[in-house]
Amino acid sequence: MATANSNRFDFSSADSAPPKLSLSPDQLSYCHQALKILRAKISNPDSISREFANLQANRMLASDMLLSATVAINSVNYDKNRYTDVVPFDSNRVVLKDHGASGDGYVNASLIKTSSSSSESVSEFIATQGPLPHTLEDFWGMVIQEHCPVIVMLTRLVDNYKTVKCGDYLPAEDRPRGFGNISVKTKWVKTTDTSLLLRNFEVNHKETDDQQPMSVLHIQYPEWPDHGVPKDTVAVREILKRLYQVPPSLGPIIVHCSAGIGRTGTYCAIHNTIQRILGGDMSALDLAKTVGIFRSQRIGMVQTMDQYVFCYNAIVDELEELTAGTDTGASS
Repeated sequence: MATANSNRFDFSSADSAPPKLSLSPDQLSYCHQALKILRAKISNPDSISREFANLQANRMLASDMLLSATVAINSVNYDKNRYTDVVPFDSNRVVLKDHGASGDGYVNASLIKTSSSSSESVSEFIATQGPLPHTLEDFWGMVIQEHCPVIVMLTRLVDNYKTVKCGDYLPAEDRPRGFGNISVKTKWVKTTDTSLLLRNFEVNHKETDDQQPMSVLHIQYPEWPDHGVPKDTVAVREILKRLYQVPPSLGPIIVHCSAGIGRTGTYCAIHNTIQRILGGDMSALDLAKTVGIFRSQRIGMVQTMDQYVFCYNAIVDELEELTAGTDTGASS
């Protein structure tokens, strides 16, 4: 539940099972309509393949990206990028007001939304890379500045091949950890039956101890393979279920993997599509358009065909669960 401060949220009970979403008759109708259309799409895999092939044929080239990312490739900022071919565009990058040695507040992070997004019903995202050891303070500074109530982490710190995928920005369970002028304290940690790691952090600037710290829910899904997809949609949809309760107006949700485009783009597309359907926005059924919009805001969002198909499967699975046991003829 939200507290008196509109940018605070009480995650004290977030470690329990997420409650089942209660849908209005209109929302049930929207979900049934969407299911009918999306089931028909899934039954024609060639059509989905063509959609993704068209997205790939029209994707932005790295050379064009660099023309639109002048701050990211500035020599002062170059080593703040985990991958030099995945950097934020100047037009929608997150700008840190109180951080960044270069004076331009650079962090490899992009604001992501659809044109129909509304702060009342559809979340905005910050898609970002797994922070580097020397950008950890910038990462947490972004959390505070942008009032981000949730961080969704879709990677391990180190993958099975012993390749570092993300800097360790997590505090220990038993003591606070400092990141420059920022203190992060773990309130609780829990592992769910679907292998999600849930953490609740208190975050604040060290010199403002008189102010109430920010409560941040951290959800990590370490079993999602790099460049791949999970074996089923259950855990990914559990993340979404746990975020239904978080009002989009609180602030953008941070989503990251390693580069912040493949797994990150896939989750954002699933979350965004379900929220828009629940709001009656049937343009959300054009997944290719949604991914295209996301790619115009961060290069390469949803990297592979498997990830694109996974979006469809997760959306359908969630709609089927939301409408289970209800009349397909629900009134609108």
